[in-house]
Amino acid sequence: MRRMFWMAVGAGATVWTINKANRVARSLTPGSLADSAAQGAVEIGGAVRSFAGEVRAGMLQRELELNRELGLDGSVLALPGPDRPVLRGIAAQRADKPFEISPAAPSTSTDITPYDRNEDH
Repeated sequence: MRRMFWMAVGAGATVWTINKANRVARSLTPGSLADSAAQGAVEIGGAVRSFAGEVRAGMLQRELELNRELGLDGSVLALPGPDRPVLRGIAAQRADKPFEISPAAPSTSTDITPYDRNEDH
């Protein structure tokens, strides 16, 4: 009885090993390798498309934020009176609070050198 048991275990192990070896041999054929490479390319393409979509969505969101901050979304407020500044974005939202806008100081810098394309760097 003991010999029959070990013979059955050996036969089962042999069948399992042969099946496993056949599966590995089939997976290493040129057609199977080409199929798995094509499947990998499809998966990479999907990931790239997904990433591009996320980047586009982020760009759109940031563009809307910048437009809102700069007042390009229609939230421009012009203060009444002559020579009054035009407030945009966040400044327009805070127009009810007192504030002073100082004029920009005139530029007195004369140390600007002209650009010479032929100059060696």
